[in-house]
Amino acid sequence: MILLTAQTTEHLVNGLLSDLALVLLLAAVATLLCKKLRQPVVLGYIVAGFLASPNFVFLPSISSLSNIEVWAQVGIVVLMFTLGVEFSFKKLMRSGSSAAITAFIIIAGMTFAGFGVGRLLHLDTINCIFLGGMISMSSTTIILKALSDLGLRQKRFASLVLAVLIIEDLFAVLMLVLLSSIAVGNVEGTELLFSVGKLLFFLIIWFVAGVYLLPGFLSKIRGYLNDETLLVCSMGLCFAMAVFSVMCGFSLELGAFVMGSVLAGTMAAERIDKVVKPIKDLFGAVFFISVGMMVQPAVIGQYWGQILLLACVVIVGMIVFGTVGMLVTGQSLKVAMESGFTLTQIGEFSFIIASLGMSLRVLDASLYPIIVAVSVITIFTTPYFIKLADPAYRSLEKRLPKPFKEFLRRYSERQQHSDNRRQVWKEILMQNLWRVVLYSVILTAIILVSLQWLFPALEGLIPDGYGKPLAMLITLVAMSPFILALARSNTRRAEEMAGSFEVPLIAVRIIRMALALLFLVYFVSMAYTSTIGWIVGGVAFFIIIVFASNRLMKRYDRMEQKFMDNLNIRENTRLGLNNNLVDDIHQAYIEVGRGATFIGERLSNSGLRDRFGVSISSIQRGQVMMPLPSGNTRIFPGDILGVIGTDDQIKQLNDVLEAETRSYEAKVTPTPEVSLRSILLSVNSPIIEKPLAETDLRGDYYCILVKVQRADGEFVPVDPETVLHAGDRIWVVGDESQFARMK
Repeated sequence: MILLTAQTTEHLVNGLLSDLALVLLLAAVATLLCKKLRQPVVLGYIVAGFLASPNFVFLPSISSLSNIEVWAQVGIVVLMFTLGVEFSFKKLMRSGSSAAITAFIIIAGMTFAGFGVGRLLHLDTINCIFLGGMISMSSTTIILKALSDLGLRQKRFASLVLAVLIIEDLFAVLMLVLLSSIAVGNVEGTELLFSVGKLLFFLIIWFVAGVYLLPGFLSKIRGYLNDETLLVCSMGLCFAMAVFSVMCGFSLELGAFVMGSVLAGTMAAERIDKVVKPIKDLFGAVFFISVGMMVQPAVIGQYWGQILLLACVVIVGMIVFGTVGMLVTGQSLKVAMESGFTLTQIGEFSFIIASLGMSLRVLDASLYPIIVAVSVITIFTTPYFIKLADPAYRSLEKRLPKPFKEFLRRYSERQQHSDNRRQVWKEILMQNLWRVVLYSVILTAIILVSLQWLFPALEGLIPDGYGKPLAMLITLVAMSPFILALARSNTRRAEEMAGSFEVPLIAVRIIRMALALLFLVYFVSMAYTSTIGWIVGGVAFFIIIVFASNRLMKRYDRMEQKFMDNLNIRENTRLGLNNNLVDDIHQAYIEVGRGATFIGERLSNSGLRDRFGVSISSIQRGQVMMPLPSGNTRIFPGDILGVIGTDDQIKQLNDVLEAETRSYEAKVTPTPEVSLRSILLSVNSPIIEKPLAETDLRGDYYCILVKVQRADGEFVPVDPETVLHAGDRIWVVGDESQFARMK
């Protein structure tokens, strides 16, 4: 046990804890006010940060900004982790190229717009680049909140906007790495390409290793994972990957995001999102509070013109580039404008990029409060612009010339109905491309690990020069399954549809085999000489392809099957592997809250299948797991249901459960304290001279009758046939304010 000295305790109370107490109390007051005014709580956090900062002289301020900066850094890590948990590579793949193209158009357009405004404001190049990055990202949190409040989550444009936001989150992670490289002086093209290549290399390795190991592990220990242990495991993995990311030369935020995205593909994703939410809310609040501390009224007063200019650029630019991006991908004008008008704000990533610039000491100090003010303005106006989208569309649609409207209609139809052969070739090229990239990254990682650790270790342990050839042999064996997979085609089905004798297909196969050979030659050459590399590499390639292909392919198939099972673990659970009926069906685990309407009901009477289309595969109650429960099994608060359904069905059920819980809590919170009191009934009492069965005490008076004493002192049993009389004394439990009505 760690004993705190008096000096340490005094430091905690007068420093870290006092600062944290001050900002959280101010945040509580500010967010309650925002709730009452129906404004996003993010605004409340920013206001609280301003009130707690030295810039506001009418209240006590925090003792040290460094105290809050530590918690804010943790807040960024947790925010990025939860964004990763909400991020899904499967959803990203299903969103297709339209979301990626739209996101790229928005980010590129807004970055150049921000750079141009920076030049107009006479900023230097690095500040212009950071300004462009800060205004290029819409706020996922604010948009989700606004769409939910307005009841628009089920609209077509809403799903497209959310897909764009997923892509933007991925672009933002890449942007953080690029901006870090630019800020420290690596602005040459080769350095930037190296940074991007290094990022992609580590992202793929982390993702492959995480998917290969974590989902199966979590599935095996699922019976031991209550909310407490799941929270500890999740946050432990989050911080471990964040630290490892820094060791590899990247940021804490990147590692947290990657770990979240890996866990997003597990069956525990919904539960992880739920148990981590309080941590995210707390530390995320501290992060936004730290943002508010950077607000300087003097700077805002001095730069109010620049603030309004940037706010207008953000709003107009997002509308224009968002609409154009959607139109380019074949969406209708109405959907495109609704999407563009929804993206009219900047949020959490703007603050993260600004914090990066400040930590690297390359961002002008005045830009931080300016971007905070712009964010506050655009967050505040978001719901109004979403509502304005439909009137703006109707007005524009009336004024557009008919030839232009007909052109948009035909273009949209062509984009939505592309040629089948073109789709087949697109599938072939994409499958070959991602497999080549994947296997190349894995082989590169094996070579690097071997040359840096395996060779030195074996050469030190085994004398007489035998360590080096042994290390080479071990490495070649480890590489062999991936060499074979790289050389052989894995797109037979699509190639048969395209025609197996077409010249491009032969060229693709030759390129893959040549690349596989070059990996072997390169590795042996690095260990020995280029001559030995070509000889040994060629012989090893011949042996792998001709003599060992069947055995190696079986080994590789087992590895790939495990990886694909883990990647698709949600879709495959209890539905058969490689399910082709519904591509987004999976199993999730959802906890039943106190306000659920089906609490106490049997599964057969719960209406879950009729209302939501889902099936219940298991019920976990504490440490007890009930697989395939019967229809007579009842549902109780705190049960963790194994739910099988599509993404939309599971999301709908989860949303309804959360709404019912919030409604229940809202009803329970203002309820007066329950009291036990005795009441003497008079001749005017409304509950006398009739059986208790005809008196709805619970519904009419919010109480329960527990004892009855007659006027002569005799106690009588309480049952539905009991009749109360004047002069009886009764004992009731309930709302004391209602007792007088029964006298």
